Amino acid sequence: MSLPNIDVRALPPERLAPLIGPERAEHFAAVAAAAREKLDGKVVLNVNSTATGGGVAELLQTLLAYARGAGVDARWAVIQGNPRFFEITKRIHNHLYGTAGDGGPLGADEHRDYEAVLRDNLGRLAPFVRAGDFVVLHDPQTAGLASALDALGATIVWRCHVGIDVPNEHSARAWSFLEPYLESVHRFVFSVERFAPDFVPRSELVVIPPSIDPFSAKNEAMLPAQVLETLQYVGLLAGGSPQPEFTFNRRDGSPGRVAGAVDALGTGVPPHDVPLVLQVSRWDAMKDMTGVMQGFVARIDEMHDAHVMLCGPDVRGVTDDPEGQLVLDACMAEWHALPASARERVHLACVPMVDTDVAAVICNALQRWASIVVQKSIAEGFGLTVAEAMWKSRPVIGSAVGGIVDQIVDGRTGFLVEPYDLDAFGAALRTLLDDASAAAAMGELARVRALELFVGDRHLEQWAAVFDGIEG
Repeated sequence: MSLPNIDVRALPPERLAPLIGPERAEHFAAVAAAAREKLDGKVVLNVNSTATGGGVAELLQTLLAYARGAGVDARWAVIQGNPRFFEITKRIHNHLYGTAGDGGPLGADEHRDYEAVLRDNLGRLAPFVRAGDFVVLHDPQTAGLASALDALGATIVWRCHVGIDVPNEHSARAWSFLEPYLESVHRFVFSVERFAPDFVPRSELVVIPPSIDPFSAKNEAMLPAQVLETLQYVGLLAGGSPQPEFTFNRRDGSPGRVAGAVDALGTGVPPHDVPLVLQVSRWDAMKDMTGVMQGFVARIDEMHDAHVMLCGPDVRGVTDDPEGQLVLDACMAEWHALPASARERVHLACVPMVDTDVAAVICNALQRWASIVVQKSIAEGFGLTVAEAMWKSRPVIGSAVGGIVDQIVDGRTGFLVEPYDLDAFGAALRTLLDDASAAAAMGELARVRALELFVGDRHLEQWAAVFDGIEG
């Protein structure tokens, strides 16, 4: 088997200019020119564990497209693993979020099996890495490659997208497992500074929040009629509709049309004339989908005629997360246990990942249709769905954890609540549902903040500074 290399179409950063303005665009052009000179003749290779189904894959599509458009030879490879490997790395993932996960060990056997898979991947990866290249390894799945790639003369950056605000015994256990593999790393990049463990030298630590692409299928503008047609056609809103005639921009630049249906899992779909509360995320225990359901139902009599939808990818399309089906099953069990009157207003859905561009358009339409978007995570690395919803002028209710805190301005662009406080979560929902005009005003402020902080030029500028700050 060969190492999968993901083809990313170059996008000219200049297309951001109408959004960011001439002064900001001129500044970024100068940054891009300096980066081209610094990286001339070198490859920047990003390595992660999945091409679809999560925030890391989405942000890599955006980041690499604009980097290539700026003249940087940026590439993307995806490692392969077996079920045992992803069982171990999911355990590490859960531990880094401060939870016990499946409760399994992280001992000598786990080190052996983890290293065996990465050794196999290294054999496929090494022929494409030259001395002087930069290799950006993403998350725990790739950490074990650092030493061998450093020995080939590459400069190693480890990008960690996960973490916990206050370390505990579980996170300490995960970092103990990972620390030996990270000794050869030249720079560490985290989304939030407090996620970095003590063994990371602060002189080698860089904090870079992710970003969105305003022109991608996930975020490009849609007319209200197109949103409605899309959601009715795929079966996420009542009413039914023929296949929408509008086209969207695929990643390769070709036009695409929405096709296929979303699986509503037998939970029905909301009417098209009621407010919708939405959470879109992976079926991951840290996203607390059941908590969203419980918080809504606990105050359902105060929610006017609103419905709530929990939407995630088809678990078969997320190859690096073996717990997705278990989380989805738990949500379905919670739904079945609700009173019949509550079940009618709570909906679950799985979006097929066969065509990731179509999946992105469906998500785009959902976020634009929703009256309120929530991200009620127990722990969160960054929470890219927050920035996406903000870009679409939606007020967001998020847990006051991780990178969500850096996105939402409490009381101005949405609300921050403690992750286990279901009463506060329900109260925030009611506040926004009670005053649609105030909610809309929050959404407009959210869009302004998203443009200021979470668009690609800022993201690329920070990465350029990382490479510029490393001797070599």
